[in-house]
Amino acid sequence: MEPRRPCRLRYRGPILLRNFSGDDVHAALDYPSLIDALREAFRQGGEPMPVRQAYDVGFAGAPAHLLTMPAWQRGQTLGVKLVTVFPQNAARGLGAVSSLYVLFDGETGVPRAMIDGEALTNRRTAAASALASSYLSRPDSSTLLMVGTGHLAHHLPPAHAAVRPIDKVLVWGRNGERAAALAATLQGKGLAATAVGDLDVAIAQADIVSCATTSTQALVRGRLLRPGTHVDLVGAFTPQMRECDDNTMLRAAVYVDTRAGALKEAGDILQPMAAGLLSADAIRGDLHDLASGAVPGRRDEAEITVFKSVGAAIEDLTAASLLVRA
Repeated sequence: MEPRRPCRLRYRGPILLRNFSGDDVHAALDYPSLIDALREAFRQGGEPMPVRQAYDVGFAGAPAHLLTMPAWQRGQTLGVKLVTVFPQNAARGLGAVSSLYVLFDGETGVPRAMIDGEALTNRRTAAASALASSYLSRPDSSTLLMVGTGHLAHHLPPAHAAVRPIDKVLVWGRNGERAAALAATLQGKGLAATAVGDLDVAIAQADIVSCATTSTQALVRGRLLRPGTHVDLVGAFTPQMRECDDNTMLRAAVYVDTRAGALKEAGDILQPMAAGLLSADAIRGDLHDLASGAVPGRRDEAEITVFKSVGAAIEDLTAASLLVRA
């Protein structure tokens, strides 16, 4: 198979600014194609991208934040994701997080596309987890446990199923009704999904444990993990959040999406580091290392692996460029 060529959005006269809805994003970005595009983007590497920047824009005593995530390939394409977090929106019947992605032509700087940011984020985040799983989970992994019932949890099982023979999905959430609803949705996508009530029992049954929560307390306990399990930690994205306990990190071979992002934002790594239980050297590799072959992935059938992601701007740029090409 020939390597994927980088996206070159060549100037050819007046450029039409295109708008992509969430439905457009999900329809165009199938997981096999997006996973392959991310693999090539991380393999190539390139210059380091800025870590996500956050700004306090609160007012009248109400908290609010603006986040920016820029990325570029010089002379080819560039883009930025704009994210707002307004926790008080729940009282207005609105979601707390809103986002928009803007893609520009890399030769002229002219805007090319405005894209629904939530759909793009969900899609590329799930694809990045599946990319990591293709190196870190056992090839015969068939049972996936989905911890969490939010929007991203709808996308992670299908993405993992694109790289592994998943024939059973267990769904756990703090709200049993939401877990059952997610299981029904996944069934509609062709996955054999079942809601479960006992998280500890489900962890012990899973080949892949995927977490997408905003928890500040450990949900995955390392002592329950069977040899050969892969743990996919996606939800916690601040130093104060975490989804697994210290024992998980100490038992596992640890990989991240990017070292810079993980060492700034990943509470699952930073908290055991602050306790003196883990060092930065414990991170065996990132997605560039895996995709380029600089470091090996899973080393044997019994190894426990962890992939911790906090999100990388190059993933948004890659997904947006693929969307425009499609």
